[in-house]
Order: sequence, then structure tokens, then C-alpha cells
Amino acid sequence: MSPNLPRLTRQQAITALADGVQADVRDSAEVLALLERQFEAALRHRSSELAGLAELLTPLLDAMEARRQQRVSLVRALLGPEATMAQFIGTLPGPARDALASAWGDLERTVRACKEASTRNGTLLAEQYTVMQRVLHGEEGIYAPR
Repeated sequence: MSPNLPRLTRQQAITALADGVQADVRDSAEVLALLERQFEAALRHRSSELAGLAELLTPLLDAMEARRQQRVSLVRALLGPEATMAQFIGTLPGPARDALASAWGDLERTVRACKEASTRNGTLLAEQYTVMQRVLHGEEGIYAPR
């Protein structure tokens, strides 16, 4: 195992990987729901709600990142420095492989949806900011003679 990880047996590492993926499936679904709420709050210009949602998102995203780092370390400790999660899943026996592959697929789909929602939200907020800047400061040259 890696020097940064506690000494785990192979079975403990496998269990930690499976549990981490399940936790990420759960948390990513919550992140997606919060991103939908964020979009609605942005549409309605509810800045205090946006701030509250950011406070809810941050610990979820931090926990998911920590689990991702652990997952990379564990997979590499088990299979080598270039190993991937797909390769790890392929080493598992039938039922465990199928269960983890299914959870991993769910996680990948939800993370893609989160990325799309995050991009959409960021685009909306950037557009709103641009509009507010125009309202507050006008556009340069808008009243310049032609």
C-alpha cells in the first residue's frame, strides 16, 4: 500500500473502494438536487438562497474530492501506478464486479449531470452579472456619435 494510506488488507481496500463509490453516488445525487435549487434561485435573483446553497454544496464536494483521492490511491496501490477504476472493477469476482460496475456507472452519469448543471448555472450567473453591469455602468460607446 501507499505510504500515505493506513495499512489495509486487500479486502479492506476493496470494501473502502465500494463504500466510497456508494457514498459518492449518494452525495452526487444530493449535489445535483442542490444545483437544481441553485438554478431556480439564480433565475429568481435570490442571492441569500444562493449563498446558503453554496454553504451546503461545499462540504459535499470536499468529501467527494477526498474520496476520489482515496480511490485513486487505493486502486494504484492495488494494481499499479497507471491503474484505473475500470481495471480494478474488472479484477473483482462476478457479483461484486457487477454491483460495483453498476454503482460506478450511476456515479459517472450523475457526475456528468452535475457538470452540465454547474455549467448551466455558471452561464446564467455570468449573463446576469453582465446585464447588471450594463444596467449600472452602461455600455461603452453606446451614446457615441456614429
